Amino acid sequence: MLKRSCFLLLFSVFLTSCSTQKIPSLPIEKSAESLPNFVIIFTDDLGYGDLSCFGNPTIKTPHLDRMAEEGQKWTQFYVADPVCTPSRAGLLTGRYPIRNGMSSSKRAVLFPDSAGGLPSEEVTIAEVLKQKNYATAAIGKWHLGHLPQHLPRTQGFDSYLGIPYSNDMDLINEPYVSYHNKAQKNPDYLANTNNYNVPLLQNETEIERPCNQNTYTRRITEKSVDFIKAHKDQPFFLYFAHNQPHIPLFAHADFIGSSKRGLYGDVLHELDWSVGQILQTLRDLQLDKNTIVVFSSDNGPWLSFQTHGGSAGPLRAGKGTTFEGGQRVPTIIWGPGQVIPGVVHEIGSTLDLMKTFATLSGTEIPKDRKMDSYDLSPLLLGHSTASPRTKFYYWTRGALHAVRSGKWKLHVLQREPIDYWKEDLLLDHPELYNLEADISEKYDQFEANPDKVAELQALLKAHELDVADRLPDNLEKRIVVDE
Repeated sequence: MLKRSCFLLLFSVFLTSCSTQKIPSLPIEKSAESLPNFVIIFTDDLGYGDLSCFGNPTIKTPHLDRMAEEGQKWTQFYVADPVCTPSRAGLLTGRYPIRNGMSSSKRAVLFPDSAGGLPSEEVTIAEVLKQKNYATAAIGKWHLGHLPQHLPRTQGFDSYLGIPYSNDMDLINEPYVSYHNKAQKNPDYLANTNNYNVPLLQNETEIERPCNQNTYTRRITEKSVDFIKAHKDQPFFLYFAHNQPHIPLFAHADFIGSSKRGLYGDVLHELDWSVGQILQTLRDLQLDKNTIVVFSSDNGPWLSFQTHGGSAGPLRAGKGTTFEGGQRVPTIIWGPGQVIPGVVHEIGSTLDLMKTFATLSGTEIPKDRKMDSYDLSPLLLGHSTASPRTKFYYWTRGALHAVRSGKWKLHVLQREPIDYWKEDLLLDHPELYNLEADISEKYDQFEANPDKVAELQALLKAHELDVADRLPDNLEKRIVVDE
């Protein structure tokens, strides 16, 4: 009895000591059975105002609406760049594209004649998750280099099926301006898929050319479902990147004419169906409680295509610009049993998925380079209501255009809201906006807040010094053709 009393006394002293001293926390070792699965569903040129759960009055997205109700709807979520290639590079590496050589003043994105791609020394989310032997697949649009040395299997993915660049490239039978004019005049104008000689690749092998884009969304959805089913007994990461609603618009015959919004709405109805297929598969396999699904877009809507482009809702401008409509995108994060449902008004970014997934999986992000990724998992799991991301830098085409800190955003460069391919606009003076009071960036507060302007200018200067580690431009390189 005396020995037991002494033991209890010593144990009590030990507990008291632990409560008053800082004991270093150790990483939680997760077993293969407890590792969460991850799915990223990434759309192309989807606008902030295109989903019914984000306020669209005519496009019906019931599966995404349910996803938002069961998960978290993020209202201030940003992509790393307002066009395809650099945005995708930022998502997969957790680094601003200016660091990894995927932002250029000469070419906005990669093209079929591009020789470059995501540098092999860059580390992707897939490679980070390989630390815990995740099964990985990239399905859909890649747009980080179409040559074999740049395709997904060189960047940590076990397999790939999809188109290597945008679906409007390799145009052969119809001049681009002709499609542009027809699309502007007719909201139901359906392009001929045979006019676009875009290849469909399986791993590094071309299996169809031109890719039949009328059935492409359905086929890559089915392939994604097959991947989930095949890896239901091991942790997996699926990067499912649609090429829609990027022009030219294509939808399966089952969805043509289904929307009051014309062909664009039909395309969104099929994308919503696709999301529903993924989520229902997870439910059927009882994987929903152990899977995090992120739905987002690579940039804002392509406004110059009018009804064939989407809507940024209350946000200013769209694709290609560093206004909110170009880089603030509709985002939903879903994970029943893990992600606490609600609407999140904190700042987040696709850049943050790298660190967030690493934390949830017990893996490590690179430590040998500067990272721009923050851990959002405390917000997802309900352990915090504040985001670690309080600042965001707006880059495009190798130039730093703006910075946001808290509610304030300062522009020092801009691009045209529609003709964004023109040169950067030099402003007479920086423009300052209060994004809480003025989500549409209409009312410049430059003259009324000189101290805030100076503060944000200092942030821009410090950030430009911080990205001095940038890699060489990989978008400018062209394939050399022997004469």
